[in-house]
Amino acid sequence: MRARALGAAKQLEQSPRLVTVARLAREILPGDSRFGDPLSTAGDEAPQVVGRRVSQLTAKRPGAVREAGLAAAQVWQSLSEAQGRGRGHDRVTIVFTDLHGFSGWALNAGDTLVLELLRDVGVVLERPIEDRGGRVVKRLGDGLMAVFGEPGDALAALFDAREGMAELEVDGYRPKLRAGIHVGRPRKLGGDYLGVDVNVAARLVERAKADEIVVSDDVLETVDTDALRVRRRRLKAKGTPKDLTAYAVERSGETS
Repeated sequence: MRARALGAAKQLEQSPRLVTVARLAREILPGDSRFGDPLSTAGDEAPQVVGRRVSQLTAKRPGAVREAGLAAAQVWQSLSEAQGRGRGHDRVTIVFTDLHGFSGWALNAGDTLVLELLRDVGVVLERPIEDRGGRVVKRLGDGLMAVFGEPGDALAALFDAREGMAELEVDGYRPKLRAGIHVGRPRKLGGDYLGVDVNVAARLVERAKADEIVVSDDVLETVDTDALRVRRRRLKAKGTPKDLTAYAVERSGETS
């Protein structure tokens, strides 16, 4: 009788319908619904250790119990990040960039012209980043992620890059830089960075218009605003703090 009951419970736990429901629940719960993969559980914080252990113990037997365990660790990790735990120790400035209208142009331009443009953009964009003490973390198609020690250096580098990019043209396309800047304490994993602060910077660039640099209020608090023209921007994006405010910034005297 006991063996039969255990068998029935195991069959129920691995029911595709129940597993699907559990996974859908994870989409609704706070945090990263994909929490449990090697990247998200690579750290030493308690939620990551628990998530890693759950993944290891259930790797050969995926089911509703596995999803429930990872859901608990997912919510735990989300709460830790919201309270400032689960973040890195070093305060860094995070930058994301991309090119406005690039995807539409690239569809018709062909590989040769696209490669030519990306090479030219790489030189114009990465040189001021290095000159201002920044580091390119990774290249992302028509954009990149970089980190700086100070927000002011990041802003200066992007202003310089935007000026240089105004001289570029390939087959009638003039690239327009978009950028987002946020400052925080992301988790460092190898040469990369993870966490809510990275997500914020990525969301900021999505809100930028052509030739526009959008920064968080945390950035604005640490730079000389007397040298800037500032416009508040609406920002409502999943994965960002509710009290986050965004601003489009220009050097005083410039027009966007």
